[in-house]
Amino acid sequence: MLSSLLALLALGCLSGLTTVAFGFGGGFVTVPVVYAFTLARGEPGTDAMAVAVATSTAVMIVNSSAATLAQYRAGRLRREYLWPLAAYIGLGSAAGAWAATLAGGAVQHALFVAYLVVTIADSLLRRGFLDRPDGRGARPPRRGAVPALGAGIGAVTGFLGVGGSVMTVPLLRRRGLPMLEATAMANPLSLPVALAGTAVYALLGTGGAGAGQGYAGSVDLVAAALLLTGSLPAIALARRHVGRVPDRVHAVAFVVLLALALVAVLLV
Repeated sequence: MLSSLLALLALGCLSGLTTVAFGFGGGFVTVPVVYAFTLARGEPGTDAMAVAVATSTAVMIVNSSAATLAQYRAGRLRREYLWPLAAYIGLGSAAGAWAATLAGGAVQHALFVAYLVVTIADSLLRRGFLDRPDGRGARPPRRGAVPALGAGIGAVTGFLGVGGSVMTVPLLRRRGLPMLEATAMANPLSLPVALAGTAVYALLGTGGAGAGQGYAGSVDLVAAALLLTGSLPAIALARRHVGRVPDRVHAVAFVVLLALALVAVLLV
């Protein structure tokens, strides 16, 4: 168990780095990690995937807030890309999280894998992600498309507990933004997913039912605390260096990290 706790601290550091570098909020790191941790504990009455998704959303509240503040101070946030898209993402994520409490962990696990496969394939096979201009001529999503777009992003990411980054980063990338700005914008766009999802999972989730203390609904409070202990110092360190990464390297690293998350969740 001690090794599992130390692993959570170490992987919390990784989630902090990915929050700043890719706007993940930790979701694609924390879901496989907490899933494995919950299985290793072997507590009766727990749904490992439901706990992993719920705990991921709770961690994202703090990670995304800290990274949003850092990106704001760096001057990388642009209001026209954030509002009203964030509001519709929040509404969609509440619906997605509620649906997840009904579906159960097995469905979430299968859809999590499918979501990763589709996103990786789309990034590699469809033009516009690995190579983009430097931001000149960039344009926000059309206002008429924002309600459906935001609600769809929120529903999918709220159901899977991964924040909005894996949908918003490719979206903003194909609207002409460089990776540095697209990933910066993903942090505040992940906050509505984290807030709405955590509220639903804490109040209605049953993933931790029968496992004893240390759970708020499906949220594993111990795992969340350990992950945040590792992630917050990493966020403070990473924000000073993320702007030095070349754009294409940044884009390729985004896809590589998704592939690693896919391997991790398949092997556990």
